[in-house]
Amino acid sequence: MQPIFADRRDAGLALARKLAERPWDDAVVLGLPRGGVAVAFEVARALRAPLDALVVRKLGVPGHEELAMGAIASGGVRVLVPSVIDQLRIAPAAIDAVVRRETAELERREREFRGLMPFPDLTGCTVVVVDDGIATGATMMAAIRAVRALGARHVVAAAPVMSRQASVDLARLADEVVFVARPESFFGVGAFYQDFTQTTDLEVRGLLAEAQARPVSSGNHATFPPGGWQ
Repeated sequence: MQPIFADRRDAGLALARKLAERPWDDAVVLGLPRGGVAVAFEVARALRAPLDALVVRKLGVPGHEELAMGAIASGGVRVLVPSVIDQLRIAPAAIDAVVRRETAELERREREFRGLMPFPDLTGCTVVVVDDGIATGATMMAAIRAVRALGARHVVAAAPVMSRQASVDLARLADEVVFVARPESFFGVGAFYQDFTQTTDLEVRGLLAEAQARPVSSGNHATFPPGGWQ
């Protein structure tokens, strides 16, 4: 399988071009840490929209943590994937143990990325939730439910690459689903990137700080400099 994107920046630019096929009014872009923030940074810059981070934690299958059996998000949102849990016969006690561990990490990341900074008011807004790739969709489902609980009017689930099944499942929750690629065979998000190096907490903080320092447009009309952003 040939990679589609050089890295998350390249993927973010490709996703931004897809989103920019029409104007976005009063949009807020939320990246899912860590890797989703790097992609969302390019989307928000192109759409001239504010960028923030929405902390969501995948609930990995014990012993096979890359496989999601669910996800949690800020505000007590919890989403489970019954097909994975039933097929692997994962006991409720094992699920609860993973939830406790990931809740502690979610709270740590909220402190790390946000500190005392208030979360943006999403009431009545169009919210574009961005990840670097979507396999099962559990993480994005938790994110969608979280932003709806925060008052978002229109929710867009966006990623450079996602599985066909995830795109179908997400369409039931989101108002729109946007992707660059939706391959027939899906063996993991990293397979579609030449460089899928893990994004660090420091990089996430830096991207958020840079995004907060730049101006945004009330119309959020996307523009692209020749050859991409420098």
